[in-house]
Amino acid sequence: MGKRVRAIIMILALLVFLGSGVAVFAIRRTYKASRQSYADAASAYTQKTDIDDNITTSNMDEAEDNSAASDIDDAGPPIIVDFERLQGDNPQVVAWLYCPGTTIDYPVIQGVDNEFYLHHSYTGAEDQSGAIFVDSQCSPGFTDSNSIIYGHSMKDGSMFGGLEAWEDQDYFDSHPVIWLLTPQENYKVRLFSGYTTSAYSNTYTIFRGPGSDFSAYLAECLAQSDFITEDRPSDDSRCVVLSTCAYDFDEARYVLHGRLEQVGTQ
Repeated sequence: MGKRVRAIIMILALLVFLGSGVAVFAIRRTYKASRQSYADAASAYTQKTDIDDNITTSNMDEAEDNSAASDIDDAGPPIIVDFERLQGDNPQVVAWLYCPGTTIDYPVIQGVDNEFYLHHSYTGAEDQSGAIFVDSQCSPGFTDSNSIIYGHSMKDGSMFGGLEAWEDQDYFDSHPVIWLLTPQENYKVRLFSGYTTSAYSNTYTIFRGPGSDFSAYLAECLAQSDFITEDRPSDDSRCVVLSTCAYDFDEARYVLHGRLEQVGTQ
């Protein structure tokens, strides 16, 4: 009887092991398909410039040349986006987010709620990686004092899976600027704060315009930052919050704050 029980236990353990392996394979295949879909989107709708090539080279050589951050800071738009085609395929696309030398290279959506694009790609197709999307309650065109942009923290580092890298001062020094390109205007997102917070914190307050409450909010964001920067938003700055899941505690989030600096039109 004991031998039969042991044999059954071994068979069950083997089945669990095989089932886990199949599940891991399926997840990896899903991740790969999603990464390829967004890589195809970048190839189809964007074109890199010579500026982007120079920035990427500077990032590769940053260990020997500390001017990499300066190169990024002084550069113009590193990519050109074909918004006419992109919005023809999905009118809810409102921007493209790009950071040289990182995985951030995605279309940005604003839907009618904050649920659909958690599990659908920028095309509207089902995708567990979701999409990068603006809070549906934010005003169109990034006209609020702060607009919130969400993305999943994927285990393979895709989507916003790399945001927590900005915890490190050296990483911030090499990547102080993210690009937000829209059909109307191009912006440098000059990062000024990054930290872990709760999904229910004041970080997610949407301010429509400047005022004393927004000034206090900015001061609180700066006080919590993991990195130090001389760049400071003014009380009338327009800012964005990039938000993703973190695993420090229940409902933890990692966020990056940046002020928008217009640098031209499309």
